[in-house]
Amino acid sequence: MKDLSAKMLDVPWSAIRKIFNMCIGVDDLVKFTLGEPDFLTAPHIVEAAHQAMLRGEMKYTSNRGVAELRQAISKMAKLKKKVDLDPETEIIVSNGGMQALMMSMNAVCNPGDEIIIGAPYFTNYLGQALMAGAVPKFVQLHEKNAFIFDMDDLKAAITDKTKAILINSPSNPLGSIIDKGTLQKIADLAKEHDLYVITDEVYQDYVYDPDVEFCSIASLEGMKERTIIVDSFSKAYAMTGWRVGYAAAPAHIIDLMVKQQEGMASCVNAPAQYAALAALEGSQDIYKEMIQTFKRRRDLLFEGINKIDKLSCVKPKGAFYLFVNITKTGLSSDEFAVRLLREAKVGVVPGSGFGEEGEGYVRMSYVVSEADVAKGLERIKAFVESL
Repeated sequence: MKDLSAKMLDVPWSAIRKIFNMCIGVDDLVKFTLGEPDFLTAPHIVEAAHQAMLRGEMKYTSNRGVAELRQAISKMAKLKKKVDLDPETEIIVSNGGMQALMMSMNAVCNPGDEIIIGAPYFTNYLGQALMAGAVPKFVQLHEKNAFIFDMDDLKAAITDKTKAILINSPSNPLGSIIDKGTLQKIADLAKEHDLYVITDEVYQDYVYDPDVEFCSIASLEGMKERTIIVDSFSKAYAMTGWRVGYAAAPAHIIDLMVKQQEGMASCVNAPAQYAALAALEGSQDIYKEMIQTFKRRRDLLFEGINKIDKLSCVKPKGAFYLFVNITKTGLSSDEFAVRLLREAKVGVVPGSGFGEEGEGYVRMSYVVSEADVAKGLERIKAFVESL
């Protein structure tokens, strides 16, 4: 038979899923693997989907998404992101943030175009860039620099083939947040070299400390016209399985995404869109409490890890991940993760799964109870001491 798609064969499998599959069937496991809030979707959101179905909202919607949802997204973006968006032309509702990312790359990249990506990086960025026919160009994010771009490294990565810079703040897997000053420097580079910026802002609400502020690069002068914002309801509203996200960009870019939506999925599940609308329009108090819960877990895990000999990590400013330095154990990140799972029944993700720049680290997701955080720390400590 004829060969299958070389492009697809080159797309690597997710290292997160590899460890996740190894965790299946393991009794009494403390699992710091998947980045999924351990909260249920709020009852009023579930009820909104139910009522939408009872009203008969079960047919195709616009490829762009339900108009009322796009209007609510526009209002939220003005409040939280400081960006004015036309809900009619500059927003598309997508099947989660993942589809929005894929459509963004497809919209701006031609085969051979380079996308600059900070590394370690969210595992799917590599596969998405390859599927878009683009060439991912990785710039290492160093622990000594709080895991944000060193501007000299970023400048050195730009060539005449560079089409876009992908940023992720707050970051998965690093927990870092890019400060406004650094964002301004990235914006200046983008304007100087006529580059697009794709900004993954899925963890925007997970900012824990009063002295840390989220900033969308699209809010900076001259950047809205060259920026694609990607966001999602998955993390902020504990709606991972509902698969509702969105992209916001200049109208001519959104138009290209609408074409893709028509060919990929036609539209997003209609009742789920009304659920997302309820998430935006309902009380936000429950989510503020959720953030405080994650802050307590972050602090417990951060303090506990740094008390274990041979382990260390910088304090994450956002998202819900610790990127733990394990180099003093003498194990590779894969060896550490596999042995920790088998010998101590604790699941973590090897840093090498987030690019070769992640070797020497493991990612821990603190979406587990405080009791499990304490139990996991106890087991990790015993494991490291046994090496």
